[in-house]
Formats: sequence, C-alpha cells, structure tokens
Amino acid sequence: MKDCYKILGVSHDATAAEIRRAYRKKAKLLHPDITHSDSSAFRELTEAYETLRDMKSRSLFDESFSYSRMRRSEQKGSFDYREWLLAREDEESRAKLIFFDLTHQREDSSVAEFKRMNQEHGGFRLSRHFTREDFMDYGFILCEELVLRREYYDAVILLEQIIRMERSYSYFKLFFPEVLSIARHVLRNNIEGQVSDELALDAWERALDLGFGKKDDSFFLLKMADAYERMGDSKTAGICRDEASKISV
Repeated sequence: MKDCYKILGVSHDATAAEIRRAYRKKAKLLHPDITHSDSSAFRELTEAYETLRDMKSRSLFDESFSYSRMRRSEQKGSFDYREWLLAREDEESRAKLIFFDLTHQREDSSVAEFKRMNQEHGGFRLSRHFTREDFMDYGFILCEELVLRREYYDAVILLEQIIRMERSYSYFKLFFPEVLSIARHVLRNNIEGQVSDELALDAWERALDLGFGKKDDSFFLLKMADAYERMGDSKTAGICRDEASKISV
C-alpha cells in the first residue's frame, strides 16, 4: 500500500489546510501540461489527495495503512501486533484485539475478551472503534461465536448495537432480517434459565426498546413478570403483566 502522506510530502498528522497546500504546490510541478511527460505521477498525486481530503476516506486509509505496516513488520519478525495490543489497556486497543483474534483463529480468546470488557468497563462499545462496515461485519461474526458458546447475554448486548446502527443507517439491507431473527430467537429461547434474573431483565428491557413488535413485546413483558416474581417483587411483576395485556388488546 502506497503512503498517501509521503506522496504529498506531509506528515501523518497534517491538517486539512496543509494537505491542500501540499497538493497545489506539487500539482503545479507535476501537471502533464507543464512537464510534457507521463501523467502517472500526477495521477498518483491526485489519488493521494482525494484519499486524504475527505475525513472518512482519510480515516479508512489511516487504519488500513497502519495495519498494513504492522503486518509487514510482524512478518519480518520485528513486530508482533497482537502482543502490542495485549500490552495496552485502553478500550480502543482491547477492541482491536477482540476483532484481531476473531479473524486469526482465536475465537475463544476474542469471546473471552469481549465478555471481560463488558463486565469491567461500563458502557464499552465495539462500534466506537471501527468503521461502520468493519463493526457490522465482524460484530455479527462475533455474535454468532457468542451464541455458539451460549454466551447469550453478551450476544444480546452486541446484537442491540448492530440493530441500532442498521436502523440509523442501512448496511446489511437484505441480510438484516437474519440479524433480527437471531436476536429474537436468543431473547425468546436462550435468556431465561441461562443467565441470572437480573441480567435477563436487562436483556428484555433492551429488547423492548428495539421495536420487535407487539407480539414479541408482550412475550418479553410476561417473561419479565415471571422474573420479578422469582425475585419477590410482585408489584412490578403485576405492572409488567398489565402492560402485556394492554399490548395484546
């Protein structure tokens, strides 16, 4: 992968203004009308500028280029990307470790780290640290691994993020019904009796906010009522049953 920053002659932390100035300066020197030579150098310069001028494409390039350099160093034996991530405790590094392990035949480690981060870091969200495309693709793969290992509560947390992101900006399109189907199945069949009542209640509360439909919402409310009864809270259990009855009418 060619370094767009090097082509333009700017540092990797260059501002947008610095990138524009560098492009204009080099464009004057490399334009075919001036050099009367092959336009490949000018075309390469323009492509580099188009990549870095837009914030989204620049972010994608930075991530891809940084990973590419690390992989080359790793292959030479001078850098171990996974060890580098393991030595860091910030949320972004741990998030990247989760997806790195997921895509390098370390699914058990990926699942274990995702569970740990959810338990120890309140509000941890994988979606904060990846492009939408990477999060949606790898996040769904991680969901499947979580369900396979019967880590149903953590699967619900991740499925909630995917569903909310899909509804804010369509990505999965025709495959989205499959996401909803898995989420619905887990919430209906794999939560009760598999996790504590406290976690089950949290999962069903999340489900009510996702708008599965009246039939599903009524089901979740009745399950919540049963959980509250087991916890000795008959009053809240009654409220849940009343709400379920209203939805069913």
